[in-house]
Amino acid sequence: MSLTRRQVTSAALAAVPVALAATGTAQATRRRRTLYIAGDSTAAQKYADAAPETGWGMALAFFLREHLEVSNHAVNGRSSKSFVDEGRLDVILDVIRPGDFLLIQFGHNDEKSADPTRYTEPWTTYQDYLRQYVDGARARGARPVLATPVERRKFDADGNALPTHGDYPAAMRALAEQERVALLDIQALSIALWRRLGVEETKKYFNWTATEQDNTHFNPPGAIAVARLVAAELLHRRVLAHRDVRRLDEEVPESWITWPDAAA
Repeated sequence: MSLTRRQVTSAALAAVPVALAATGTAQATRRRRTLYIAGDSTAAQKYADAAPETGWGMALAFFLREHLEVSNHAVNGRSSKSFVDEGRLDVILDVIRPGDFLLIQFGHNDEKSADPTRYTEPWTTYQDYLRQYVDGARARGARPVLATPVERRKFDADGNALPTHGDYPAAMRALAEQERVALLDIQALSIALWRRLGVEETKKYFNWTATEQDNTHFNPPGAIAVARLVAAELLHRRVLAHRDVRRLDEEVPESWITWPDAAA
């Protein structure tokens, strides 16, 4: 469905921190830095009608100090192309400020070759669209951060976890090197985690319920685990400092995850 710029802006308002309403030089100087997430359903905010499905972006703030805001603009079903074409990147660029971060994770829906509204080719159009995020953030004094797509749950008959994203992670890695952008290799880290956990244990991290066996989207433990990977990589890649992160080695209760009503 095609959305107008007004509709996209209205839908994104709930993701924008209240602190951004402040105006004036002194207020802007004192405001907290914001980490914006541009991505797909694996990161997106989920609502009560989707519980227990949980995007990792819903858990990221648990690993960041209070002086950092998380503004999660990830939306179900979007690719690097459709997110731009619907005006969603413009919404972020309208409010992002110097010192903020733009964390970019796409790939799941870029792979959908039968859908021209979302499909990108990894070594050409995928990289071209990702550059729009990188260039847009840098033009506004914010720092872009690329994150390879988190892996799905897929195992072969011998119990080996398998990659599912084709050339998209490699294309993003190459772009990060070309553009000198910090890269969080969440694809590599997540598939390593699924390998350690194994076939049965990984079911506890994905949205497996009595009525659904979902090997792409997470439940609270899975979202928390992936958010921990993201926060640890933000530290490891020196995007953030030790003073910016917390709880990397601590248990985070599942009860901290909440699903608001969609109308909210």
